[in-house]
Amino acid sequence: MNKSSFLIVGQHAVIEALRNPKRKVLKVFLTEESKKNIHRKNPKKNVLEDVKVYFKSKKELDKYTSKDQMMHGGYIAEVEHIDQPDLKEFIKGKNKLTFVCIDEVTDPRNIGSLIRSASSFHIDGLIVKERQFPSDSKLMYKAASGCMEHINIFEVANINSTLKNLREKNFWVYGFDAKGEKDFTDIKWEGKNVLLFGSEGFGMREHTGKYTDFLVKININKDVESLNISNSAAIVFHHLSYLKKNS
Repeated sequence: MNKSSFLIVGQHAVIEALRNPKRKVLKVFLTEESKKNIHRKNPKKNVLEDVKVYFKSKKELDKYTSKDQMMHGGYIAEVEHIDQPDLKEFIKGKNKLTFVCIDEVTDPRNIGSLIRSASSFHIDGLIVKERQFPSDSKLMYKAASGCMEHINIFEVANINSTLKNLREKNFWVYGFDAKGEKDFTDIKWEGKNVLLFGSEGFGMREHTGKYTDFLVKININKDVESLNISNSAAIVFHHLSYLKKNS
């Protein structure tokens, strides 16, 4: 592999990467059955046409994923990163935008699940701290189930300064916290918004909380301590999508 390439695994992750014209796929490692399935799922276009294809047995492919204890399903690809848009350029001239921002969230599976939900409900982009984002994680790509190909990811050097700059550009920043005063469904959700979620165990950092305009919560059963971050995010994304559809 070259310095800029990495491996992704799983049917959805690999097939969506092959379908994405922006994604450079260098090689794919497939079983004979997975190759047939790719052609079945893409009857109008040979997505393997310009890609080096290597046929392997399931056992041979297991060597690539056994360390991570992952199921590959007969699909592994070597890919390069996509060039993502610049955040400052992306927001120019747009009056309605919704970004999700994650602070101190490090679990690749949770991030991948959140990306899957964000893509499913048309969130405009994900803001992450560059040094903490597992950008070439097989686990994240697998959990995202192909949705890494369908979302804008803005890797920034500093979350706090990014939130400060967005607030100056008329964005409202909503921090999701169990201590929030308002239920998030009481918000009108108009204009430009940032949905800020903190880490799975500790919530958002106090310093980052200073860059929010409002703290809001998801009302849940009082006997339940909290929701997983990807579940929380999916609930919020669905609600915003519903409001948008019915506005």
